[in-house]
Amino acid sequence: MSRCSIHPSILSADFANLQAELSRIGSADAVHVDVMDNHFVPNLTLGLPVVERLQAVSPLPLDAHLMIADADRWAPLYADLGLASVTFHAEAAIAPIKLARELRARGSKAGMALRPTTAVEPYLEMLGEIDMLLVMTVEPGFGGQAFLDVTLPKIRKARAAVDGSGAKVAIQVDGGISSSTIERAAEAGADVFVAGSAVYGAEDPAAAVEALRAAAEASVRA
Repeated sequence: MSRCSIHPSILSADFANLQAELSRIGSADAVHVDVMDNHFVPNLTLGLPVVERLQAVSPLPLDAHLMIADADRWAPLYADLGLASVTFHAEAAIAPIKLARELRARGSKAGMALRPTTAVEPYLEMLGEIDMLLVMTVEPGFGGQAFLDVTLPKIRKARAAVDGSGAKVAIQVDGGISSSTIERAAEAGADVFVAGSAVYGAEDPAAAVEALRAAAEASVRA
C-alpha cells in the first residue's frame, strides 16, 4: 500500500479564523472541506463562495466532500474552482459515471462517497471512473461522532476490489477517526484518513497529523 494520507477536516476548525487554521496543519496531505446544504444532511456549513476563498489562500490542496442534494448540478462548479479533489455522494447523484467524468474533465480528481448503510457492491464496476472511494464511517452531517466498526467489512471489500482491478483508487474513510480507530481502518484497507477533532482538538494539530499517519502506516506494516 502507498503512503497513508491525512486530510484534516476544517469542520472542527475555528470558522472565524479559517485561514489561520489552515496554517496549523502544514504536515497534512490535504484539507478536507465539508460542504453541507441542510437538505442531503441535516446541517448547514459553507458553500461555493467560502470554498473559493479557501482555495485562494490554502497552502494545501483542497479535498471537498459534498454532502449536498443535486450533486450532478453543483459538483462541477466546485471542480471549476481548481480544487484537487471533489467527492459527491452516490446517493445524491443521478448519473454518477457522467458526473465523475465531468469532474475529471474540469481538472479535479473524482471521488464518490457512500453512507454507512449503502452497499459498495453496486459501485465496484465504477472503479475505473473515479480516483477515490469514500467510505463514511459515521452518518454524514455532524463531526465528533463515534467510529462505526460495522463499516470495516465494507472497507475490506472495497480494498479487495481495488487491488483486484488494478485501478488506482484511494480508499478514504471519514468519521470518528482518531488514534484509537485509525489502526483498524488502515488494517481494513483505507489509505486516506479524514480527521477533525483528533487534529484540531489537539494542542499541536501538525503533530497530531504526524502521529495519526505514523499509527496508520504502522498498522499497515504489521
